[in-house]
Amino acid sequence: MKIVRTLALGLISSFVAGAPALAIDPVRAVSKPALRQELLERVAKDQAIRHELIAKGAEHPDPAVLERMRAIDASNLARMKEIVREHGWPGPELVGRDGSEAAFLLVQHADLGFQEEMLPLVEAAYKRGELAGQDYALLLDRVRVGQGKPQVYGTQARPPSEWKDGEPALEPIEDEAHVDERRAEVGLPPLAEYLKLLKTTYSPNH
Repeated sequence: MKIVRTLALGLISSFVAGAPALAIDPVRAVSKPALRQELLERVAKDQAIRHELIAKGAEHPDPAVLERMRAIDASNLARMKEIVREHGWPGPELVGRDGSEAAFLLVQHADLGFQEEMLPLVEAAYKRGELAGQDYALLLDRVRVGQGKPQVYGTQARPPSEWKDGEPALEPIEDEAHVDERRAEVGLPPLAEYLKLLKTTYSPNH
């Protein structure tokens, strides 16, 4: 069940959260173009395997696809640790804005310990205007849910297997009455729109 829960919380991270797809940088000089290309290629594989899993039915994940996804995630985690150790957070000047967003998506599918380590770096990048507010919200919620705490922005859903009659169920939200205000502050759509998006993505037959 733990694997399924991780899956449901971050299949297609930017899409499911209601955030835009990876922002593509205009042509500009970056200090590590080869690293930027590597990050983009890694995130393409990350998202492709998750699209495949959804296509085959997120409520009953294909074990073979899950195994391939675990291998991809493990490789990406090991590489991200190397990158951060060498460069710190890979920001736009290093790998372009799209490369930095790609790095963020790889962190979304890392283990909780690495996510906790990256959260202050992601928050700092967000405050510098180098990452979108949606990115910070996603990772903060992911870490808090992993720690057994209520999420802040309502980005984390329970696995589709735990939904009732195809209706999405979210992890507990702190001060839920004001969650839409917080979501607006970081550029996320209202919670009701997000729930509709989750339902369409994971339970299209409903």
